Amino acid sequence: MTQNNTTAPTEAQKAFDLAEAEDAKLRQKTGKSFSQGQLVRKRFFKHRAAMISTVVLIVITVFAFTSIGFGPIPGWWDKSYLAAGNVINGGKPTLSVVPEFLGGEGLRWGEHPFGQDSSGKDWFALVMRGTQQSLIIAVIVGLVSTAIGALVGALSGYFRGWVDSLLMRLTDLIIVIPLLVLAAVLGKMSNNLPGGIIPLAIVLGLVSWTSLARLVRGEVLSLREKEFVSAAVAMGAKPGRVIFKHLLPNTIGVIVVNATFAIAGAVLLETSLSFLGFGVQPPESSLGLLISQYQNAFTTRPWLFWWPGMLILAIALSVNFLGDGLRDAFDPRQGGGARKKKGFLGFSGRKKALDEATASTTPAAAATASGGAVATDVKPTATTTAGEGPNDAPASAEGPIARVDKNTDRGHPGTPRGQ
Repeated sequence: MTQNNTTAPTEAQKAFDLAEAEDAKLRQKTGKSFSQGQLVRKRFFKHRAAMISTVVLIVITVFAFTSIGFGPIPGWWDKSYLAAGNVINGGKPTLSVVPEFLGGEGLRWGEHPFGQDSSGKDWFALVMRGTQQSLIIAVIVGLVSTAIGALVGALSGYFRGWVDSLLMRLTDLIIVIPLLVLAAVLGKMSNNLPGGIIPLAIVLGLVSWTSLARLVRGEVLSLREKEFVSAAVAMGAKPGRVIFKHLLPNTIGVIVVNATFAIAGAVLLETSLSFLGFGVQPPESSLGLLISQYQNAFTTRPWLFWWPGMLILAIALSVNFLGDGLRDAFDPRQGGGARKKKGFLGFSGRKKALDEATASTTPAAAATASGGAVATDVKPTATTTAGEGPNDAPASAEGPIARVDKNTDRGHPGTPRGQ
């Protein structure tokens, strides 16, 4: 009795096969090979939702930092977010995007496009200032949490033993405490520190690194058993060089993707804290603080609630879709690089594209993609099957199974015995 010694391909091997298949397709179309970085860029540019979200995020960022200016750099908007004035027409927005032939007032920007608050402050300037603060906090939180999470995960996965136990118990301790409660307590303490919103952003980054640490630890535990790590250690590389030169660069996909998700989570976390009064404090402004200050005006002056809310939603969704695009670009198993033109925003057709990429890893498809040919006129060799009795004869592989009738000793191709 023979035993099957073949083993199922690992996830890493599947990802490698899909990447090789995609490279073969591109090489067949363009006549040249592509590096890993070029393949990642091509997959990302094919992700429609990620590209649209990138454009939206860039537009919001440019408007926020160029309209009212930032620091010593002046902006093109002539109104300050601190200057009060006379309330015009009840503070209603002057922005109009409905053409006149559709019954609207035409395309018009006006003096106060987003309206005014009860003190006459320009709401467009206030919302842009709040967007600036929210984006700055989100980026700082993303950088701090990514740096801490990657470092803790790498140290824990490489050294293992008591180092792994200590760092993972610390991670579990932070996970057990509700994030919003921990951030609210530390955020309230940071409001008394100088530096504006910077201390608050650093504090939020110090409590939001746990998920990335676990992911990086898992990646490092797998990578540390690879041959290139053993070769580096054998050549005398110190643990610091092995971690920062060999292990972390090979986890860059996981780190970048989770950094984008951390930025999206930081926007919502800062909004929640500011809404509850534990985040950004006046005279500074943020999108969550604007919603908190004018939440009672939702029924009488809804534009004071709409604009900050819509920008929070747009930023969070854009960053999340951007993270989805990066994840699909770094991981070929997601089918991001093999998407077809069908479907809305690239959401449909993923299973079909993945099946096609998987099918292209077969010997026939691989040979065709690489310009070779597969022999199809090879004659099958004769094989024998075990019979059921002493009078059974071996069967030929080139035709139907020949069975021998025990009574007549005649072979009847394809006829079962006894019929």
